[in-house]
Amino acid sequence: MSEKRNPAWQRDELILALDLYMRTNPLQISASHREVIDLSEILNRLPIHGIRPDATKFRNSNGVYMKLCNFLRFDPSYQGTGLQRGGKLEEEIWKEFFQKPELLRKVASAIRNSINETTNTVIYEDEDEFPEGKVLFRQHKYRERNRALVRKAKARAMREYGRLQCTVCDFDFHETYGDLGEGYIECHHTVPVSEYVGEVRTKVQDVVLVCSNCHRMLHKRRPWLTIMQLKDVLKV
Repeated sequence: MSEKRNPAWQRDELILALDLYMRTNPLQISASHREVIDLSEILNRLPIHGIRPDATKFRNSNGVYMKLCNFLRFDPSYQGTGLQRGGKLEEEIWKEFFQKPELLRKVASAIRNSINETTNTVIYEDEDEFPEGKVLFRQHKYRERNRALVRKAKARAMREYGRLQCTVCDFDFHETYGDLGEGYIECHHTVPVSEYVGEVRTKVQDVVLVCSNCHRMLHKRRPWLTIMQLKDVLKV
């Protein structure tokens, strides 16, 4: 019988693990440490793994502690070798957040605060590319696709400009595609995902209308580019 293997660790999980690593010393705690157990419970509640072949071992405290020890091999202050078995994604997360402890703390806190939101049950095709993980990506997309909010943003643009155009590059779907593009534009939520705290109501002032290309470019870097920064890129 083949061994049942649980799914690989995802960005959300590794961000939470690195956050705990930064707050503790793996060499001075164990798998029975209260915070290790708490993290195990949180990881088991994350809505990102539908299939768990070995549920009894899935993100248990022993596995969480071993993951903390995996990070030791990247830590310049550690003189040993750390646990060598680990994935490439661990190193990516380390490089992204190790020198940005405040950002790491905010993102980890936002993930924990978002676990229970119903928006996390919707799966998006490109969520694996989101640096802050699937949970925050789903919440972010939910806010951007809030129908009532989108209607208000479009109505505001029509009142002020008489048309729906990209705030960055002025692209107008209706002008380019005729009737096919009438009424179409995307919404970009300007509040960084690291600032998400529970189910805060998104205001129309928090969104801007953008074309599809500019929307992806706004999300291309971390921290996100502002509207003015992307406009400056287009001027070069």
